[in-house]
Amino acid sequence: MAVSRRVAGPSLGRRLEANPFTWLVPVAVMLGIFYLYPIFDVFRLGLTNASLVGTGEQYTLATLRAMLENPALGGILWTTFVFTFGSVVGQQLFGLAIALIVMRGERRKLKGMVALRTIVLIAWVIPGIANGLIWQMLFSEAPFGAINSVLRLMHISPVAWLSDPHNAMLSAVISNVWRGTAFSMIVFYAALKAIDPTLYEAASVDGASGTQKLRFITLPQLRAAILVNSILVTIQTLNTFDAIISLTGGGPGRATEVLSLFTFNTVFRNYDLAGGSVLSVLMLVISLVLALGYASFLPRREVSE
Repeated sequence: MAVSRRVAGPSLGRRLEANPFTWLVPVAVMLGIFYLYPIFDVFRLGLTNASLVGTGEQYTLATLRAMLENPALGGILWTTFVFTFGSVVGQQLFGLAIALIVMRGERRKLKGMVALRTIVLIAWVIPGIANGLIWQMLFSEAPFGAINSVLRLMHISPVAWLSDPHNAMLSAVISNVWRGTAFSMIVFYAALKAIDPTLYEAASVDGASGTQKLRFITLPQLRAAILVNSILVTIQTLNTFDAIISLTGGGPGRATEVLSLFTFNTVFRNYDLAGGSVLSVLMLVISLVLALGYASFLPRREVSE
């Protein structure tokens, strides 16, 4: 008696496994709806005269020309550069220093390293608006201002932290560095954990000092982490406006009005939706240029054939 055999075709799971792009369709749809469409719409609005209070919308290059020829734009870009540069450098330096302290403490099995990491992380989870209000009270020139009160106890003249244009920018940078250092610390702490300990042991055998280990082992091994962290911190700082608007409001004058805050004011105070879209595109272009510039210095792995 002949037994018939039926050859079963591939199951649905195997067909999906053979074509992994099928799994990417839902992700692509979600990204298109929530990310790509808003970007395209911003580009479109930048070529119109759209307003938050107007009903008519016409395509024109007048808004683009007016925003790029705005006499205040040059000063705002310079303010943005100073704020971003100071914040990125400060967060990198303090983040690396804290990560090195924590690593050194863990190697020596010192107590309090978990508490130190927790204290640093507390600043990171505080919202930007709350961060600005906290530092506004600390920098206040009123009698209750914490920092000036300490200076008075030390018989030092109070400092105009928020009313002087130069000090206001320094205050904004300090506030942003205090909040963002935790992120850099996490990145550098993870990168330090990945360094082979035998490199330091070999350097100790050769009689290398701590400074030499930092210069010739730690920093070269952290090159990729430093560059990636620079990209992330730069983009995050370029988009920061909540901490500044609650700390200085962009003042005194326009001393601390960065590009993100200028964009916010253009849309929600001047009701110029098209102008805000142009500035948003400008921020996007600046972020992409800086990210590509940082990425060009990333170490590349050689693929062996």
